[in-house]
Amino acid sequence: MPASSPHLWIRSESRPNERRVGVLPDGVAQLVAAGIRVTVEQSPHRVVALDGYVQAGADTAPEGSWRDAPREAIILGLKELPEDGTLLEHRHIMFGHAFKGQHSGAALLQRFAKGGGALYDLEYLVDETGRRVAAFGYWAGYAGAAVSLLAWAAQQQGRPCPAVTAWDSAPDMLGDLQQALEATGAIRPTALVIGALGRVGRGASALCAAMDVPVTAWDMAETAHGGPFPQVLAHELFFNCILAGPGVPVFVPRDAGGLPRRLSVIGDIACDPDSDYNPVPVYDRATSWDAPVCRVHDAPPLDVMAIDNLPSLLPAESSQDFAAQLLPHLGTLDRLDDGVWGRAHQTYLQHKPEE
Repeated sequence: MPASSPHLWIRSESRPNERRVGVLPDGVAQLVAAGIRVTVEQSPHRVVALDGYVQAGADTAPEGSWRDAPREAIILGLKELPEDGTLLEHRHIMFGHAFKGQHSGAALLQRFAKGGGALYDLEYLVDETGRRVAAFGYWAGYAGAAVSLLAWAAQQQGRPCPAVTAWDSAPDMLGDLQQALEATGAIRPTALVIGALGRVGRGASALCAAMDVPVTAWDMAETAHGGPFPQVLAHELFFNCILAGPGVPVFVPRDAGGLPRRLSVIGDIACDPDSDYNPVPVYDRATSWDAPVCRVHDAPPLDVMAIDNLPSLLPAESSQDFAAQLLPHLGTLDRLDDGVWGRAHQTYLQHKPEE
């Protein structure tokens, strides 16, 4: 294999409960056939067994050994790196959560700047029209709506939302959710989805449809006036499916808990509580699988679901979907200065701090 061939290094995810992967064995086989070297780290958690990658032609490496990978290797992961202060000398493809005013992102960018590496943020991997080329959004919306409905069902029974774990498949998730809703004996709640035309909104709406939950679907036209939005408070469930950013209005006011409302569960699927542009400023921290919601008002209750790795609740479906979207672009890693990679690098350079 020529020395100039790209070397893609698929790292093991270090975050708890993260079983997703950005490339599947069939994709690795295609990349290897195209002359791209692929190394896959061992992982006790990944939803796909290592054997499949070996059979596809990948080399293997110990878990977490990306730090010692050849300098020219391009490291592919999904969620955040360990916050150990290590300087980052490689080019990393990952979700960095560092370009929208997130306070924790500044430290990550400093590590790249001081180490001489670069961040190719998957959220900013876009085509010439500015549309993302690969996203987990549909399954984030689907799983986020499911957990929010579990929280609503628990509320009806006067108990906290139970902890969640990954489901083997979407049908398994639907079966458990159906049981939880039927146990309440209550009629289905109503839901308002903002961002209904996007990937996340479509996923949330699809889950609601599967559970016979009526949905009011809003997108840019309905929110263009900038608020306020009393209709949000008139639904039992509200799903925010719009990423935080400049110009996004506040959908739920800070004092919403004390206002007259039917709203009892907010599913902040976009989940940017650390952003200066958070459109749901009634809470300030992400929730977890062990504690899926945080209660921001007691009487009547108002809970916020803000898990920030929702697609990993369905690791098989979400990995298959994402990997299929990303694969054509991984085949162009020999042209990192052009196309989607060139645009992603320019975005990094715009946010890179002074060394």
